[in-house]
Amino acid sequence: MELKYKLCSLKDLEELRLISEQTFVTAFEKDNDPIDFKNYIDKAFAIEKIKGELLNKNSNFYFAYHNSKVIGYFKLNVGDAQTDLKTEESIELERIYVLADYQGNGLGKHILDYIKGLALSKSKKKLWLGVWEHNTAAIRFYQRQGFVKFDTHPYYIGEDEQTDWLMGHDLSNL
Repeated sequence: MELKYKLCSLKDLEELRLISEQTFVTAFEKDNDPIDFKNYIDKAFAIEKIKGELLNKNSNFYFAYHNSKVIGYFKLNVGDAQTDLKTEESIELERIYVLADYQGNGLGKHILDYIKGLALSKSKKKLWLGVWEHNTAAIRFYQRQGFVKFDTHPYYIGEDEQTDWLMGHDLSNL
């Protein structure tokens, strides 16, 4: 399946907000307390919050397209926009989501390969991300793509403290 990618801009704000919320709800709503989850969604995917992230010079959102339809997106952070490492040689993959109708077709690997290429083009040596410790399918996927757990950090959904695994991929041997 051929994919195309586009760097998002402010003109994509509403579509980005919608796909961000939709994919997150689909992935995690069933596993969280409804009140905590709604409070999180209302804050994390508010239009002004997404706009602020789009305007951050150290963060970039990209849409993934198949046949001119947005089927997913991802967000990359460098420098001080990274949530943990904040080193010049690293780049954070903060978000990567594919719409449910397009999952299971190997698109995640295609998108991740594109992200690795972007990271290398920016002279980054390490690609890293956080993934919920109970998201075993995602953890297995990242491990198959060469990621290794190197730490953990807390992640809050409302008042619920959860644990994310921090996983890194050494790009120097690609």
